[in-house]
Amino acid sequence: MAIDKVKAYFKTFGLEDKILEFPVSSATVALAAQALGCEEKQIAKTLSFLVDGAPVLIVAAGDTKIDNPKFKARFHQKASMIPAERVEELVGHAVGGVCPFAVNSGVTVYLDRSLQRFQTVFPACGSANSAIELTIPELEKYSGYCAWIDVCKGWE
Repeated sequence: MAIDKVKAYFKTFGLEDKILEFPVSSATVALAAQALGCEEKQIAKTLSFLVDGAPVLIVAAGDTKIDNPKFKARFHQKASMIPAERVEELVGHAVGGVCPFAVNSGVTVYLDRSLQRFQTVFPACGSANSAIELTIPELEKYSGYCAWIDVCKGWE
């Protein structure tokens, strides 16, 4: 199970106890915010795309949407999400639990600047009923991101 991979990953940093598991689903931004008792915008949703045929994850604030012109300017192609039935195979986590931790090799992670307005955010941890609270520097450290990008709209 993907959450076990994420727990093992965070155990290497002594942080496995920070992972929260809920008796209810946190598979969507709204459900995660409800389970955590926080605002939807603080949920760090992880969106999966194919860029030049390779899987790319973009972690963004829960109140954003992909801005297609910005995406195309950054990646030089139209935004194309990975089909739901291929996400687990390509990324290592199923839809509803996709996160930037313990992903398959060859997956590139980006952080969207919409997250920079928060002290802490809540990304999923590999299952549809999990999350972890991280500061932005912690998210940078543990996500293995390659760059901050600006490809979202609706939050400014």
